[in-house]
Amino acid sequence: MNRSILLLACAAAAAGCSSMSVRSPTAVATLDPTKGSQVHGTVRFVQKGDKVMVEATVTGLTPGQHGFHVHEKGNCTAPDGSSAGPHFNPGGTAHGGPSGARHGGDLGNLTADASGTAKYKVEVTGISLGAGDDSIVGRAVIVHEKADDYTTQPSGNSGARLACGLISKSEDKWF
Repeated sequence: MNRSILLLACAAAAAGCSSMSVRSPTAVATLDPTKGSQVHGTVRFVQKGDKVMVEATVTGLTPGQHGFHVHEKGNCTAPDGSSAGPHFNPGGTAHGGPSGARHGGDLGNLTADASGTAKYKVEVTGISLGAGDDSIVGRAVIVHEKADDYTTQPSGNSGARLACGLISKSEDKWF
């Protein structure tokens, strides 16, 4: 009798394991203001196959659009955010918007409402949360002063850096 119960328990456990899904890699960045700025926020990233889902909530912005990019270096120590370096560009492509030909780090524009809050969600290619050359883990994400025009090389003419956050692997479950 005990052996039958043990076999049933093992079968149930095995069935449960086969229905478990593999967790997607996730990362998060906490945005802190650069000198003279009041911009704060959180950016979350989830790997979904060859795409990365990006979701951000940012406060303290002026109403309107603001450039939003992953930058090459994971360094936010300079008061103006310049230590984060240029846009992350693993493919060596021209600057552009969040779709089509673009730097991997080109995420588009955040749009802040009248209260200065921007909520943003986009799915992009050209970056990953893995260990390859296209990985954004250990890099920085920047919110800029002005809208990205998607054409001016190499950075979209989006002005000063208002907030910077380091992208770190996360154990968050979301999306």
